[in-house]
Parts: sequence; structure tokens; C-alpha cells
Amino acid sequence: MGMDGFSLYASIDEMNRLLSGGRIDKIAQPRKSDIYISVRLPGMTHVLHVSIDPAMPTMTVTKRQIENPPEPPVFCMLLRKQLEGGRIAQIYQLGRDRAAIMEIDTLGAGGLIVTKKLYIELMGKYSNIILTQEDIVIDSLRRVGTNSSRVRTILPQRPYMPPPQQDSIDVLEHQDEFIANVKEKIGEDIYRAVLHTGAGFGPITAKQILFLAGLPKDMPVESLEESDYVSLSNALQELLDIYKKKEFTPTLVKNKNNKVIAMAAFAFDIYPNDESMTFATMSEMLEMGHKLTDDYVSPEKEHLLKFVVHEINKQNGKKNKLLEELSRSQQAEDEKIKADNIMTYQYRFIDHIDSEIKVNNIYAADGAQIVIPMDKKLTVVQNMQKYYQKYDKLRRAEKILGTQINECSENIKYLGTIEAALFSSSSISELADVKNELIAGGYMQMEKRKRMAITPSKPFKFILSDGTEVLVGKNNYQNDKITMKTAHSSDIWLHTKDIPGSHVIIRTQGIELEDAVIEEAANLAAYFSKAKDSSNVPVDYTKCRFVKKPAGAKPGFVIFTNNKTLYITPDKEKMAKLLKQNNIE
Repeated sequence: MGMDGFSLYASIDEMNRLLSGGRIDKIAQPRKSDIYISVRLPGMTHVLHVSIDPAMPTMTVTKRQIENPPEPPVFCMLLRKQLEGGRIAQIYQLGRDRAAIMEIDTLGAGGLIVTKKLYIELMGKYSNIILTQEDIVIDSLRRVGTNSSRVRTILPQRPYMPPPQQDSIDVLEHQDEFIANVKEKIGEDIYRAVLHTGAGFGPITAKQILFLAGLPKDMPVESLEESDYVSLSNALQELLDIYKKKEFTPTLVKNKNNKVIAMAAFAFDIYPNDESMTFATMSEMLEMGHKLTDDYVSPEKEHLLKFVVHEINKQNGKKNKLLEELSRSQQAEDEKIKADNIMTYQYRFIDHIDSEIKVNNIYAADGAQIVIPMDKKLTVVQNMQKYYQKYDKLRRAEKILGTQINECSENIKYLGTIEAALFSSSSISELADVKNELIAGGYMQMEKRKRMAITPSKPFKFILSDGTEVLVGKNNYQNDKITMKTAHSSDIWLHTKDIPGSHVIIRTQGIELEDAVIEEAANLAAYFSKAKDSSNVPVDYTKCRFVKKPAGAKPGFVIFTNNKTLYITPDKEKMAKLLKQNNIE
């Protein structure tokens, strides 16, 4: 779900008002399809977010903070070298196409102003960001060679070629010509005729024009009467007035499953059964669209999740094998019984004669017989010693296996907390915390190459309905910090009972809390755990002075007393509202 040319027209109008004249301060590329450009103006700084993700290519002014990856990609470093310190002269549209051009004035040799152009092409899977100077490509986010396209190449030191132009009409300038061309589309339905004739038209724009005109989408062009064309012209004019007067009403429609169905710069009525949301700016609408449709998992997060799941499976496999060995080791007593019986009856047997002996078991109350296999290569006494040695070995193994099984169980439990932390982590610093914890725990090896310093991650901070502050750890390092260092002894600590999840701290300011406040915080504890989709989730809570961390315990592990338990079914609607109120995505 991306923008059509008309939506981009509205976005560019917004960008020009916010960014023109601003100085480019910082550039970051946290993932391969996204560029963030910080633009400083007097008294304020805006961040331009350009995404060429085929699922939703957009350009918006975002409130997100720029986050630098440890190793900036090559294209990001090029943009920094070429554009940082430059001023945005203007942003304009390439015709009515889904392409924007940002002109940036930079300081060249001898103090001369050099204007460079950043082409932002938002065309589905063909989306790209291309930097040029005097119409020569400096470089692009996606290089396109002759092997990829026979129509258009995008390579350094080659002339910039604009996207192939469609045979369509700019309706903002030539409305009458548009109607005349639609009439010539004999053999097509009216929807396709309108869609293909109007430059910058996407499906939503075309459908809204037909809705306003009262014309069915599948009506053949040759069936339209002159009165229908009058209705079509009036509907088109109604829509064009919005653009000419720049009276935009950014609108997003989603279905009951929160899937984005449509977005446009105007209010539309073609989805009456779905939820319609309006926004003050195009950027707010598009950022919401990103939030609802962006199911992207960063490569680092995906790698860490796969690693942790693999480690959990490996520990489970090891534990099962150890349990099998433990079962065998618990037969040690049988070996001792054999040895004791040989010792008792050894005088009856001659060395190297019997492959087995049958005697009355000295431990059987009824004197039942026992058959004992013998190794004829060994003497009777040596056979007895062999059984005693086997007994001793199995007894030692039983103790060792018990310890190893406990270690596996602890590892599985601990890795479960890491897995839960990853679901709450998305930023580079948060993922770095998780990775460092795995390295410190000996699960991963430290990379030898040098890494850039990463800004420390911070826990979630919520303000509840009564104004109470609540902290929520995103990983075990943060859990330890907020519980053992940040919290006061009178604060309240919460955690899901026997379920991996975040530590939650209610900052009480030394006063007694209402039950409703504790319940609201317990909702957070349940939501930020592996049981977020369950019901009746047990959440333990106690004062922080009753929470201790044993010496040598793994990150995130504590013991506590004087606790009570609440049973919570996470309320996702309330949580969504709370997340939004606290600007948490």
C-alpha cells in the first residue's frame, strides 16, 4: 500500500512548508530500504523519513529519533559526504508521477554553491533513491544494470533517466482533455479508463471520482451518455478543488483486523463498512500506515530470534538425552546387588568356567534366584570388582547428570527471558543489549571487528491514568537496572508468575497506591510477557525492598518474598490506548 501521484502531491506540499531552507544535519540508514534525514531550521528540527520498501514506499516527516547502525551502509556514508551541511532549496514533483525531487545546495570548491538533486521514486518494487549532480548519477540506493532492466539503467557516472512516462493527462491542467480521452477508451470499463487516463491517479482516486459521479466501476465506456460525462466532469472538479485549494483531509481506512485498505489526501466514502481515520497531516497518516502495515523484522532481530530459539531447542535436546542417561544410571543398585551376591557365593564357583551364575538373591525376602552374567575371561573376583566399578560409575554419573539436567533447565528458563525480551526490542541499542547479554552468558562469541559506540537503550516509561509513573524493562539488563538500582525500597515490583517477561516498577513516591493502579501496572506486566495473548495471567507483586538478587545469578533473575498475586487478562484496547498516549510503538 503506497502513495499515488495525487497523495504525493499533497505530501510534497507539506514537505516544502516544513523543510525548505533547512540545513541537513544528520543522515542515517537503519535498514536497507529506509533513509532518515535530520533537517535543522531556526528553533526546530524535523526528520524526513524516506522508505522504498515495496510494501509501502513513502516520504514523511516523522517524530521518530534517528538511530545510527553500528556500521553505516555505503550509500548512507555517500549521502553524508555529499549532503550533510547542505540546504534544501525546494522539493517538487516529477510531473504527476510517484517521484519527488529534492534540490540541495551544497558548498563546493572555492566556496561556490553546487546544487545536487535527490530523486525519490516511490513506485512499488521499482522504488529508488538516486543522487545526481548536473543530471549525472552519483549513486543510488538500488543500482539497476542492463541485466535488471533493458528499459532504464541507474548506475554511477551515467546520465539520469526519468521513469518511463505513461500516456496520461495532467488533470490539474487539462480537465477537458481528460474527459475527451476517456470517451475514446472504447472497449474498456469506465474505472480502467479513468485510472489509465489521469496522470497520478491510483485506484482510490479513480474509485472516489466514480463514486462522486454515481457511476458503476464496471460500466463500459461506450454505454456512457453525455449526462454521465457531465457527472464525471463535476466529480473530477470536486476532487481537483481539494488539490488546487490545498484543503487536504488525509484519510486512512482499515478493516477490523487493522489491515490498511486505503489511504488518500482526501476523505472518501467507498468503504462504508470499514473504519476511517482522519489526520491533521499527510505525514501522520503515512506513519500510521507504516505502523499498521510494517511487519518488517530487522535482520539483527531476526538473527537473534533464530539463534535463541535454536539454543532453546538445543538445550531441550540435551536435557532429554541426559534424562535418558539418568534413567540408565538409576539402575546402579542392580549392579551392586550382582556384586554383593558374587561376593557372598564366590567360593562356590571356579574361575573362567561359567558365562552366568544362578544363586539365591541375598536381598530377596523369599530367596528368589537371580541370574548374573559372567565374563569367562575374568576371574570370579574380577567379575565382582567389575560390577562394583560399574555401580560406582553409575552412582557418580547420577549426581553429575542431576547437576547437568538442572543446568539445562536453568538455561532453558533463562533463554526464555531473552526470547521474551526480543519481542519488546526493536532499536539498535535494545538489540545490542540482548546480544551483549548473550555474549556475556557465553552463548555467543564476541565479534573481533570494532564496533561504533551505541547509545544505551532505555526502559519503557508509562504515565498511568492517575499520573503514576511506571517503568518496564525491555531486556534483562534493563530489568536488573530498574529493579536493583533505579527503584526505591517503597516502589512496587511486578512480574508474571513463572512466565518470562519484563520487570515492572511502579514509582509510588512513598504513598499507598489504589488497587486500580496496581491492576493497571499488572496489565503492563502481562502484556510485556510471553503470555500477552493468554487469559488469567498470574502476576506477582511486592514492594521492592523484598526483591533480592542472589550472588552470581544470571541477568534478570531475582528472588522475592511477601508477594501477592493478581490474575490478569491483558486488555489489548486499553494497552493500545496507553501505548499511544505514551508515544510508544
